[in-house]
Amino acid sequence: MKDPTTMGEVFLADPPAGDRRDERDPGSERGAGRPKEAPRAWAFTGVAAALCGLFTVVVSGGLWDPDLDYSDPVAIAERLADAQGQLIAMHVATTVGMVLMVVFALGLARRVAAATPKGSLIGGVAASGLGLVAVASLLGSGLDTEFLFATEAIESDVPEVIAFYNHWIATIPWLWIGAGLAGVALAVAGRRHGAVPRWIGITGAVLGGLTLVAGISPLQYMAGFSGPVWLLVTAIGFAVGDRAFRKGTRTAGTGRADAAAGAAA
Repeated sequence: MKDPTTMGEVFLADPPAGDRRDERDPGSERGAGRPKEAPRAWAFTGVAAALCGLFTVVVSGGLWDPDLDYSDPVAIAERLADAQGQLIAMHVATTVGMVLMVVFALGLARRVAAATPKGSLIGGVAASGLGLVAVASLLGSGLDTEFLFATEAIESDVPEVIAFYNHWIATIPWLWIGAGLAGVALAVAGRRHGAVPRWIGITGAVLGGLTLVAGISPLQYMAGFSGPVWLLVTAIGFAVGDRAFRKGTRTAGTGRADAAAGAAA
């Protein structure tokens, strides 16, 4: 009688673990030893959003004329009429930056969530802060359609209303307090969980904290000076740095372990 192990049933047995291949990834054999890096296109959108924000703030600040009589609404309307090209460029930069900001905010939330404990609010807080900046940009450009070309017809429009529009575009697009909130959130993520590179956390604590304090103060438009700078530095950091995470060596577990090791040291 033949041994049952020599019968056909033996071919139904599972192959040794070392001989198995991942059936879910047909290219696993080709890609062995080369871990796929995490995407970073979202970070580059943050760089573009920051540049748009800086452009908006610079152009908006350039509309200020120290020799203009700001108690004269007609003079203000005439000044805006002369700067129509600048206003159009500022509108485009503000709206494009708003769209890019949303993409960066969601990418940042995903990046932080991947390196913080499950259920952590840090990524959501950071994304929400940037969402507030996007909303401020939307509102800041919201009256452009109504007044951008009305400045050419001062006689048929109420100069006082156009003067109000001047105050609007010089204030609302500068409300970057949400960027300060996002920066502080990244500082917490780096300090408590080692979820981001240390220098990004420090940048968030310094520039983000400064932006947050400026936004809370009555001079809240001052947040427009430091907010875009924080975003630019942070986005560049995630785009060209953050190698440990992109190569898969910084995860939720390793981030916390590194933070704990640093604290123990």
